[in-house]
Amino acid sequence: MMKIKKCSECGGFVEEKYITQKFEREGVKVKLSGIKAEVCSKCGEIYFQPGGAQLVVSAVNSLFELAVREKQHKGTVAVSVG
Repeated sequence: MMKIKKCSECGGFVEEKYITQKFEREGVKVKLSGIKAEVCSKCGEIYFQPGGAQLVVSAVNSLFELAVREKQHKGTVAVSVG
């Protein structure tokens, strides 16, 4: 039997999805797509597996560093995880 998870913020139901997150720093935009997360169907609160949020932050910081240091962008760096 599958356990139904509830949102700690609003009590809504949480379901597994692949999401897109956008970030911006000093005019440079980074977009990550295909990130596995659990999302509340009511309020949209996002939950990652333990350590998952830190991995996303590390990836985004690396992409910002690449974009700025190597000028590898036209304003937006987009990555699809798959």
